[in-house]
Amino acid sequence: MPRQTTKPDAAAAKPNLAGEVFARLRDMAIRYELKPGERLNEVELAERLGVSRTPVREALYRLAQDGFLVESGRGYSRRPLDVKETLDLYEARSAVEAECVRLVALRGTDKALDDVEKFLESSIKTPSNAPAAKLVELDEGFHERIARAANNAELLRMLTSLNERIRFIRWISMETVGRDNTQAEHRRILAALRTRDASAAEQMIRGHITKRTDQIVEAITTGLARIYLGPAIVNERLKI
Repeated sequence: MPRQTTKPDAAAAKPNLAGEVFARLRDMAIRYELKPGERLNEVELAERLGVSRTPVREALYRLAQDGFLVESGRGYSRRPLDVKETLDLYEARSAVEAECVRLVALRGTDKALDDVEKFLESSIKTPSNAPAAKLVELDEGFHERIARAANNAELLRMLTSLNERIRFIRWISMETVGRDNTQAEHRRILAALRTRDASAAEQMIRGHITKRTDQIVEAITTGLARIYLGPAIVNERLKI
């Protein structure tokens, strides 16, 4: 009896393709390769990515649900880079992270805090003149590990989503302002969590995030200039 060969399951392959298309378009949205206010054309995006329109349509719908896009006629456009909206996102991030540190102080395990400290000590070895994207990645890593230590999956999901939506602005801010005080602030937040001082940890995390909001207007102005210079120039200057 001839041996039967197993063909790839088309139904199983489709979710993988849909996920890849979504990840690519989300990355394009985060980097503002999709320009603010730009109306998106499914056919052009499908051709650009070498796929059919179906996974593109599904990805655009998901990106709209995640806050990257807004409805525009019968399609979508990239959400504008807006000062008020960015401030709202930072305010939401502050609220989420304040609750995370409160929960960590109350119920976080010593092992979870050890993991945060291990990551922090490792990240400190990265030089301050490293690419902005790398420094932001490390900063997000610290905050998201604290969220994991809070042991609340929904808070972690919200924080991850907020980080994605403000990542471009944080790249710009990190490049222009740097991270001189960031590591010291991280150490103080961790120390407060070690002593289970919820009030101090919450006050520190809010102050830590509020400092960044002071640079939002400048970062957006710089960011818009770079967006319209073209993605290649933006990526080269941010080293992303």
